[in-house]
Amino acid sequence: MTLDLGTILTLLLVIGFLAQWLGWRVHLPAILPLLLIGIVLGPVTGWFNPDETLEPLLFPAVSLAVAIILFEGSLTLRFSELHEIGRAVHGMITYGAALAVLMLTIAARWIADLPWGVAFLFGALTCITGPTVIQPMLRTLRPTARIANALRWEGIILDPFGAVFGVLVFQAIVTQLEEHSLAIFITMVAVGIAAGLAAAAILAFFIYQQWIPEYLQNYATLAAVLGTFTLSDALINESGLLAVTVMGVALGNINAIHIDRIMSFKEDLSTLLVSVLFVILSARLEWPLPDGMLWAGILIFLVAQIIIRPLSIFVATLGSQLSWHERALLGFVSPRGVVAAAVSSLFALRLDNLGIEGANALVPLVFILIIGTVILQSAVARPLARLLDVAAPEPNGVLIFGSDPAARAIATALNQQKIDVILADDNWNAISQARMEGLKTFFGNPTSRNAELHLDLTPIGYFLAISGRRELNYLACLHYREELEREAVYRMRVLGPNDATSRQMFADKLHSKVLFDQDMTQLKFNELLAQGWTIKSNALTNVFGWPEFQAQHGKGTVLLFGIDPAGKLKIANDTHKTDPKTGWTVIALVPPSHDKVDQ
Repeated sequence: MTLDLGTILTLLLVIGFLAQWLGWRVHLPAILPLLLIGIVLGPVTGWFNPDETLEPLLFPAVSLAVAIILFEGSLTLRFSELHEIGRAVHGMITYGAALAVLMLTIAARWIADLPWGVAFLFGALTCITGPTVIQPMLRTLRPTARIANALRWEGIILDPFGAVFGVLVFQAIVTQLEEHSLAIFITMVAVGIAAGLAAAAILAFFIYQQWIPEYLQNYATLAAVLGTFTLSDALINESGLLAVTVMGVALGNINAIHIDRIMSFKEDLSTLLVSVLFVILSARLEWPLPDGMLWAGILIFLVAQIIIRPLSIFVATLGSQLSWHERALLGFVSPRGVVAAAVSSLFALRLDNLGIEGANALVPLVFILIIGTVILQSAVARPLARLLDVAAPEPNGVLIFGSDPAARAIATALNQQKIDVILADDNWNAISQARMEGLKTFFGNPTSRNAELHLDLTPIGYFLAISGRRELNYLACLHYREELEREAVYRMRVLGPNDATSRQMFADKLHSKVLFDQDMTQLKFNELLAQGWTIKSNALTNVFGWPEFQAQHGKGTVLLFGIDPAGKLKIANDTHKTDPKTGWTVIALVPPSHDKVDQ
């Protein structure tokens, strides 16, 4: 049965969603099931041939999709955050990355017999890890904080920088092929940079002046990205990808405007495009691969995994404070991801059209490296971390959504008991106050893509929604129920139980347990603090137990948390009664004085 184009596109959307869901379900980067499903649909079974089905739409559709993916990735790079990286990460993203590019280039040249230009392009693209593959792996791996931070920052920074470098290498190859002078190459780069900077400045100015209403800002940004890509390519061929990457970096570093809504929209759009694009690209692979290409790809993967990555990390971390155990794990973990797959596929299409020798080998080699690194490292990294004694202990930290006085008081009390706490909120004034009080903070929506990239969840075992925005609390609980499991997610009521509608009460049961008890609300907690109530902590003994603690502070005392002798946090909630025992440390909200409480 022959399917029409509309039906095929619909099926691709459904298949892409299922692959993304499968990746989430098994805690693997989504790129792995996307590529494997595409390979099954295309070269293995022959059910889907993108070249025949999409015909003239294939090349422009892939080009525009890659342009959006590169723009979305480059938006996340903040120059103001680079001061946070340590010596080790600095080495990993500079001379360590340069050494990796050089060795990958030599491996592609000697093993796969690629021309030097294509081999160098392979090296430039496959040195990139990227946050979309690192973050799912870190959730499973759970290494110590120093390793997690190093891997996360490496992916965040190399993702856009690696893309720019790959584009420059590609432009150099095209310039040489068409026998253009160095001046043409410099002009190509200059046009791309100028177009990207100009587009970012114009769009930022329009947003800042509020000449574009909020509901049209996402639409305007998408039109600006595609327009910049097309116009730059029209001015000088092959400069469009550089232009949109520069545009993203520039727009993401303009402090005068808020781009949270734009980033959220681009995240969703990028997820959709990646889901469809990678099924299409992997379905285009030839099978069987050209003579010797499969074994060449496997050998390059093994060399990259066993020799290149460990050696580049060894050089990059010389003089750092990392132990050899930490350096060993860093030398093992380096999954390749979205940028390498997307950009290599687009460049292979263009180089093949130009008749470049070896262009047809670029995509198979990159895909073999991606599949190999993701599968091997996902399976082995956690046991290796335990063997090297660099796996983080069972997470006991707390992520709190909210930064009002109640959230800050709870965070302070937990910190005093050596519990890691992060306050996340998009209320700048409240977050600033939390920072002045010495609390760890994250400014932004804790469910956003920006949080996925920059919010370190390695030590986090629990999520508490304590903001005054009921709907956002529900969404955040739903999000972190999947991240941390349902039993680790709690929410403080905004409305009292008598004020809740039946639909809200159903949502309560669906999303999370209620913090402390049914009567405690976010408003009530803040009112009690304003009346002089405080949070007290005390170790319980055989002589001074929980009844004695209540007697000392009054029966109005509200139990908040308990910490057992093993250091495990126990959270009081409406579902399971928390019964403090001897040896625990209790954290409770107590009235200002005993005689003011009706006993």
